[in-house]
Amino acid sequence: MQSILSSDRFVKIEPIKRGWSNEDKYSMIDKSGTQYFLKVFSTSQYEKCKTLFDMLEQLKELDIPMCAPIEFDTCAEGVYMLYNWVDGKDLGQALPVLPKDEQYTLGLAAGRALKKIHTLPAPATQEDWAARFNRKTENKIKVYHECGLKFEGDTHVLEFLRNNQHLLDNRPQCFNHGDYHVGNMMYHKDTLVIIDFDRYDFGDPWEEFNRIVWCAEASPHFASGRLHGYFDGEPPLEFFGLMAFYIVSNTLSSLPWSIPFGQVEIDTAMNQAKQVLKWFDNMRSPVPSWYIKLH
Repeated sequence: MQSILSSDRFVKIEPIKRGWSNEDKYSMIDKSGTQYFLKVFSTSQYEKCKTLFDMLEQLKELDIPMCAPIEFDTCAEGVYMLYNWVDGKDLGQALPVLPKDEQYTLGLAAGRALKKIHTLPAPATQEDWAARFNRKTENKIKVYHECGLKFEGDTHVLEFLRNNQHLLDNRPQCFNHGDYHVGNMMYHKDTLVIIDFDRYDFGDPWEEFNRIVWCAEASPHFASGRLHGYFDGEPPLEFFGLMAFYIVSNTLSSLPWSIPFGQVEIDTAMNQAKQVLKWFDNMRSPVPSWYIKLH
């Protein structure tokens, strides 16, 4: 089997070290001077990568601003996916220096793009959402109790999760990006480009807002615009309760997740938990304080 990294198709190959994923990543330039982004996965990820490639091919037809798939195949190194190259800055770094109205406009675009992503249906064999996510929530609570660390105010989060599991009942399911926030968006020629669908899943579309904390920390205007773009106006009140549920569920699991990565990440998880509790007034308000209503 041929090596993608020694293929004569490419005249310049440079490894990319940034990012959280364990997969090898490269900048690839072919003989015509066209640049690509290459990601190499283990062979055990073949079926997952194949499904992802198929879903991304469908998303391409929906005119979504995204890092588009070019090629999927096996090689000597494992399974690879080749994408078009996206120049630009990380959106999270670009947002704070942009005018607030531009931050908001980019948020609208992010919300509208997400709405299109969620038009792709989940498989008919998908497990009932409430059963699945309640099981996941119980496991997160268990792991949190066992991790040896606690954040101040955790009783408010635990009580909120226990008392609001009914919100998960009868929720629809669809294709989800899985990690939708400013850290997986680029700012290119005054527009945003969505990247890194590797954590894709099928589930409640509103769970996709569980990481909006990163958006709100970068720009409340962007985060609010994201909601308005998704709902084409003010979100329904029931949305805020579920968003709060998904956010604090994610907050609870972030602390155990951070421990292997050291004190810097532990501090980040602790500070974010503190911030989330402040936004939701110790879980007394489902509408976060960063949210800017339409006038």
